[in-house]
Amino acid sequence: MKRVVITGIGAITPIGNDVETMWDSMKKGVCGIDIISKFDPSTTKAKVAAEVKGFDPTEYIDKRECRRMDQFCQYAIAAAAQAVKDSGIEGNVDEDRFGVYVGSGVGGIQTFYEQSVNLYTDKNISPFFIPMMIGNIAAGNVAIRFKAKGPCLPVVTACSTSTHAVGEAFRAVKYGLADAIITGGAEATITPLAIKGFTSCKALTMTDDPKRASIPFDKERSGFVMGEGAGMLILEEYEHAKARGAKIYAEICGYGNTCDAHHITAPDPEGKGAARCVKLALEEAGYKGDEEIYINAHGTSTSLNDAGETKAFKEVLGERAYKAHISSTKSMTGHMLGATGAVEAIAAALALKEGVIPPTVGYQVPDPECDLDYTPNEAVKAEVDLALSTTFGFGGHNACIVLRK
Repeated sequence: MKRVVITGIGAITPIGNDVETMWDSMKKGVCGIDIISKFDPSTTKAKVAAEVKGFDPTEYIDKRECRRMDQFCQYAIAAAAQAVKDSGIEGNVDEDRFGVYVGSGVGGIQTFYEQSVNLYTDKNISPFFIPMMIGNIAAGNVAIRFKAKGPCLPVVTACSTSTHAVGEAFRAVKYGLADAIITGGAEATITPLAIKGFTSCKALTMTDDPKRASIPFDKERSGFVMGEGAGMLILEEYEHAKARGAKIYAEICGYGNTCDAHHITAPDPEGKGAARCVKLALEEAGYKGDEEIYINAHGTSTSLNDAGETKAFKEVLGERAYKAHISSTKSMTGHMLGATGAVEAIAAALALKEGVIPPTVGYQVPDPECDLDYTPNEAVKAEVDLALSTTFGFGGHNACIVLRK
């Protein structure tokens, strides 16, 4: 069994288009949610979203290639380029032992919508329609860009996508299938079709107040806020990283993967599947029961998730759940769907490394069902031994990863 460490990180988010800006915003409690500007929100019931701002894909991709990529893929390439540069892995790993595990919950929905309009208005369908739309293409393009010829696995598990991608990449390196893997997720779903679709299944908040829209664990929470962007990490075998003098952010030491097998959209209200997932991850990590913990919670600002997730933490940790530091950075980034797990894994790694717990902003009204320490409104300094990141997706998919210093 190999040890697995994080040696590079990259992010495109609603609160910063690089990791340094994003992390600084998280520590300051900056909220990236506002009234939708990508289209006229008067046509939709949901009025707010967490949009990526000021992103220029030509900083990473030439203009010709940009026209052949859906925005979710552009975000993926940009975040991957940042992570690869940060790690210094390029040219320092065998191409055949360099992998890519990158997913998307939805894929190229903007391209799908635009080409569907073309079909019904008798316009030509782009020859790039399929390779722009399909959910695996971010992984394919990242692999092409960085000559990663090892294992390549696009994961699609809705909101759990990129936590599962990171977890499966961890296992691949742990079991010796690769020396290093680019892993994470990307999403670009702030479109009328996606917003109306998620509204129809009663997932999104209807409030038009950006400051009271994504309020995880608050009693007045009313649904999640759509976000977008990408998060990427370089996972590397420890001895390989040490031999080349790589900097190390954290060690990944545990991964849990379970299913509620309960409902197509709603989580198990008792959080049983989530609890088993967290328990499995902690067991693999060698949790001793007395270590200080930070949990970057799924914390979607939906009634069922936040209450069920709280129950899950209590079931696994017992009374120590009340001593754990918990926060939901979705209060700032919104719910980035297939990208959210990777971005939150980065936040967990930086919290562990720097001893700073990012806050859950917008928290005002306590909920008796959610009675743990959610780090309300302001970051706190705290040295922790383990950092967990949890995500739970439509279909009952549960994922958890555990990091150590």
